[in-house]
Amino acid sequence: MTDNAATIEAIRRELADSYDEEFELELEDDRLESLEEGAAERKARGLDRKVYFRELLRLQHELVRLQDWVKSQNLRVVVLFEGRDSAGKGGAIKRITQRLNPRICRVAALPAPSERERTQWYFQRYVAHLPAAGEIVLFDRSWYNRSGVERVMGFCTENDVEEFFRSVPEFERMLVRSGIILVKYWFSITDEEQEFRFQMRIHDPLKQWKLSPMDVESRSRWEDYTRAKEEMLARTHIPEAPWWVVEAVDKKRARLNCISHLLEQIPYGEVPHPPVNLPDRVRHDDYIRHPVAPELYVPAKF
Repeated sequence: MTDNAATIEAIRRELADSYDEEFELELEDDRLESLEEGAAERKARGLDRKVYFRELLRLQHELVRLQDWVKSQNLRVVVLFEGRDSAGKGGAIKRITQRLNPRICRVAALPAPSERERTQWYFQRYVAHLPAAGEIVLFDRSWYNRSGVERVMGFCTENDVEEFFRSVPEFERMLVRSGIILVKYWFSITDEEQEFRFQMRIHDPLKQWKLSPMDVESRSRWEDYTRAKEEMLARTHIPEAPWWVVEAVDKKRARLNCISHLLEQIPYGEVPHPPVNLPDRVRHDDYIRHPVAPELYVPAKF
């Protein structure tokens, strides 16, 4: 094999390795689902693996093109991901960001507000995470916490909720008027599917941390969350920033549908890139690479 052919083959192997993370994530999902009753039936209903990976990689390529466009045009993009616990928001966000530049596309997943933040204007802590020119921000839960978990779990008053419903349309119209592209997704799952996914987390020691006491409590308040969601959609679905509902019982289809839809919300084109030519390595006769002390190396256990 010539040096050039060997280099190309090495690059091919490295590219294949770069896709391993996605395969590993899907294998993990398959392993967990196999622990539950009805696994064969669920798999039969699911999207064919080859189709899923082919379409996911195609869409991720388009996301890279979108990222280049956002950067070149100095756009500001905000995408909200809302839904019940275990609805698949995090999985969709992970697939969107997987191939993108974290300096351009970042995730905002805010913890519970601090004592100081509770005394601020409600939207203040979210405003700090809004994008600058050439950035995309994905909110893994957002200011809609007020109309969801905060309301259902009693962390705010009904007066607080009513004020939120009066304010949020104006707040979002202001964001859109300022030039921000705002897209809002609600991931929808059934009662049975949420129970199944919670059971998966209970049986997986690597994912038990995802099942918080709040999540457990939410199971007994399914109907309260439903009523809160319905009022939220009715009162905050505005022409400037409409809601989009993602059918999310099938996680693979939900991811593909969400990414495909997101790409359609932002018209983008090709951004020309000058060809990259690696310069020759500069060598100096007096350059000496000194050895590294053996005790500095990480033990080679594998």
